[in-house]
Amino acid sequence: MSVNVGPEAGRMISDTTGYSSTGRLERVLKSGHFAVTTELAPPDSANPEEVYARARIFDGYVDSMNATDGSGANCHMSSVAMCALLAREGYETVMQISCRDRNRIAIQGDVLGGAALGINNILCLTGDGVQAGDHPEAKPVFDLDSLSLLETVSRLRDKHVFASGRTLSEPPRVFLGAAENPFVPPFDFRPYRLAKKIAAGAQFIQTQYCFDLPRFRNFMDRSRDLGLLDKCFILPGVGPLASARAADWMRRKVPGIHIPDAIIKRLEGAQDQKAEGRNICIELIQQLREIEGVSGIHVMAHRQESSVAGIIERSGVLGGRVPWVPSRESAFEGDYA
Repeated sequence: MSVNVGPEAGRMISDTTGYSSTGRLERVLKSGHFAVTTELAPPDSANPEEVYARARIFDGYVDSMNATDGSGANCHMSSVAMCALLAREGYETVMQISCRDRNRIAIQGDVLGGAALGINNILCLTGDGVQAGDHPEAKPVFDLDSLSLLETVSRLRDKHVFASGRTLSEPPRVFLGAAENPFVPPFDFRPYRLAKKIAAGAQFIQTQYCFDLPRFRNFMDRSRDLGLLDKCFILPGVGPLASARAADWMRRKVPGIHIPDAIIKRLEGAQDQKAEGRNICIELIQQLREIEGVSGIHVMAHRQESSVAGIIERSGVLGGRVPWVPSRESAFEGDYA
């Protein structure tokens, strides 16, 4: 299917060096389409069918799925295992790597192993502290942070060497991402933090939940002034809120979450708060799409994964484009034309 995409649906970044990966996400973004990614919750199980069942919910609505790596410092199936299972079925995934649990030796091994298993995208994270999770007695590592992790993986890919300087016979072909949070102080520092991540190798950015559009616009304006928006793809985070009570709990208990009072009041006044949470998410997606420099969205719908398809459908951001699903004969045909 060939889709005519206007400038509001994404932007083309000048590509003089070709592609970093063989994956679809990079091609969707560089073709100027408005990309949709989502979060894939890992199971507390060794059963691969549970992974496949969770992924099928998103068929035809997302371009890639993030497999989280011990999110919240809680133990689940590993990100690399989930991505490898889904790669067998042709799904596009983003393998999250947290610095909390592994040193640079283990991390570099996971990057090479993941690439060998067909994983095309990596999101580099520092990671939540162990005190936040279900194993607070665990020993944290933090040998690297998100910036040095980006630099390490970039070096593996582009210079064909380990952090030690030892040469690789075949580098990993991966598209590199990082996280950013424009919604926590100091706000003026956030664009400069973004600049550091881009300099370290970040090619796409997924942000924390965006419920405050004025603050996000300010972040984008400042990033544009620094010349950053032509150097990476920005995908703000969005998600449906289940209720006013849940939203208030999130902003009080989850570090880095900012939800304005107006959002809470709107939910409180709704007859069906869960439906209103989805409506708010859809409106935010549509408004974010219009902001210059926004290349897509990252949908995080914890325990509401089944709502993602309807949210994307009603938002209209795909513009008639149908992301790849396993039943299609060609993984690439028509996705970027």
